Amino acid sequence: MSFRTLDGLALAGKRVLLRADLNVPLHDGRITDRTRLERLTPTIRELAGKGGRVIVCSHFGRPKGKPDPAFSLAPVAAALGEVLGRPVAFAADCIGPVAQAAVAALAPGEVLILENTRFHAGEEANDPEFARALADLADFYVNDAFSAAHRAHASTEAVAHLLPAYAGRLMQRELEALAAALDHPARPLAALVGGAKVSTKLDLLGNLIERVDALVIAGAMANTFLAANGIGIGASLEEPGMHETARRIEAEAKAAGCEIILPVDAVTATEFRANPPTRVVAIEAVAPGTLILDLGPASVARLAEKLAGWKTLVWNGPLGAFETPPFDAGTTALARAVAARTVAGALRSVAGGGDTVSALHHAGVAERFSYVSTAGGAFLEWLEGKTLPGVAALG
Repeated sequence: MSFRTLDGLALAGKRVLLRADLNVPLHDGRITDRTRLERLTPTIRELAGKGGRVIVCSHFGRPKGKPDPAFSLAPVAAALGEVLGRPVAFAADCIGPVAQAAVAALAPGEVLILENTRFHAGEEANDPEFARALADLADFYVNDAFSAAHRAHASTEAVAHLLPAYAGRLMQRELEALAAALDHPARPLAALVGGAKVSTKLDLLGNLIERVDALVIAGAMANTFLAANGIGIGASLEEPGMHETARRIEAEAKAAGCEIILPVDAVTATEFRANPPTRVVAIEAVAPGTLILDLGPASVARLAEKLAGWKTLVWNGPLGAFETPPFDAGTTALARAVAARTVAGALRSVAGGGDTVSALHHAGVAERFSYVSTAGGAFLEWLEGKTLPGVAALG
């Protein structure tokens, strides 16, 4: 899709409403991960550097449409100031006289954070009056919150129709990376989908088999496909009610010329805990009562061999129970192989989803992928081929 970027935007003295994602992890009043703030800083610095009066708005948590001190953005404003290395003002409301006075006090190049947009019920209701109150604060609107773009809320969708709307640099990077991965990829194009349940990723699988050349199914999802093909999976997690669906997906993939890749061996154990006794077995030899908890070395080697022929890879979901050692080995080994191909210039790699990002950081390779999206639901809905309201509003 086409969207306006910040290139050439004249902002001297103008008010800019910047929709950010400040929904950062907070524990005992302290932010435990500043990644989202750090990714936002290039856009803020550019807007402020152009003389704009930068007004940042965001949701934070689920305060149910009314003020709740536990979900105030005040601590986030302080942390953003530390990340930027400059003062960041804070307004105790996002609309009305308090917000208007705070905006009026801003000098060109200064930054203000408004209080949590979800302190008003009109935010999640995409209420036109609430959107108008936000729009009245600014001359331009910039959306840099791809991670919230799948929600048709007032600050992500409605306000974009009331002001000249632009994509921030983070939004731009995200959209360009995703377009390069699925819309006009270098081929062969492969996708790796892990996770627990087929039932939660039906739209995703249905979209991918029409677009990719190879689809790797891993994690507990793979157990459902294996069982649907009559392969014994012991006591492993699966969805018996999805067997017919799994067979249908395989048939549709075959008709579309998409290769489905399932495990050929597995790391098994009789109990799920850290560092239990394990056995590596061929996938047809999983013993009754045992659990499949990771890909085996033959499966990883097979994927590494396939990887050598792929030009683009989209990754969503871990290969096994990576949070619990030693069942992180398969995910880590493949992640490092993908990173090596990416660094060598032989592969474009795009990954996203909360567990995926954690797994790549655990493997120490997140910075060596072409792009890693921190957007959870938005990334998944994009993979499903759905229109994201916050992105469509920028067109």
